[in-house]
Amino acid sequence: MPEGHTIHRLAAEHQRMFGGRRVAASSPQGRFAEGARMLDGRVLADADAHGKHLLLRFGDDRVLHVHLGIYGKYVFGSGVAPAPVGVVRLRLSGGGGYADLRGPNTCELLDPGEVKLLRDRLGPDPLRADGDPEVAWRRIGRSRTPIAVLLMDQSVVAGPGNIYRAEVLFRQGVDPRLPGRRLSAAQWAGIWADLVVLMADGVREGRIDTVRPEHSPEAMGRPPRVDGHGGEVYVYRRAGQPCLLCGTAVATAELAGRNLFWCPGCQPPVA
Repeated sequence: MPEGHTIHRLAAEHQRMFGGRRVAASSPQGRFAEGARMLDGRVLADADAHGKHLLLRFGDDRVLHVHLGIYGKYVFGSGVAPAPVGVVRLRLSGGGGYADLRGPNTCELLDPGEVKLLRDRLGPDPLRADGDPEVAWRRIGRSRTPIAVLLMDQSVVAGPGNIYRAEVLFRQGVDPRLPGRRLSAAQWAGIWADLVVLMADGVREGRIDTVRPEHSPEAMGRPPRVDGHGGEVYVYRRAGQPCLLCGTAVATAELAGRNLFWCPGCQPPVA
């Protein structure tokens, strides 16, 4: 599933391509035909993201809510949109370009009240100016749930997925199995600040790179990582390989139905 930085990039691309313009909307697949009819000819007033949720607001205050889920994806193109290929749930076109949405988990129209209910269910987003780490800390600091699980709970923190949670916990030297209530306020502040920087880098670069300059392939004289999930990382999907810092084999386990990765040497359990 795309992590939050990808959704913020999608919002920026919609704003660049359609912001302030009237769009043509259609549902070649037919599953969103009524919604597309209601959007057709409307002006895209604003494109926004909160965590993994894309929110496109149109001139009549209708908001298109898209959650890609595991299989959803967007394809953008310039010029006149070609005949749709495959199963296209929604096509927006105008301003010299088009956007095709395929296979989303959610594609729906919301009114402002429904948007508020959605936002109220989500935790703070490290990529949003209104993201408040104290809101998340009030839940984390009293929870018996492992911090790795809390970081994946979108009602606690909106946006991070499996890669960012593994990498930020490594960078902060925190055992992912540590209960939230045993995390210190200083540790949480470090995790949040790191997420803000790393996820902003992801928005800018379009990929997830988490290694510090001194641990890059060039600096360490090692081969670059080859993986379809992104760039240079410390522990994500590196199970059994030596830690880039201490040489300990990276560990893996399943936690709450997701694969967890950490370095037992750099992230020792707290007694």
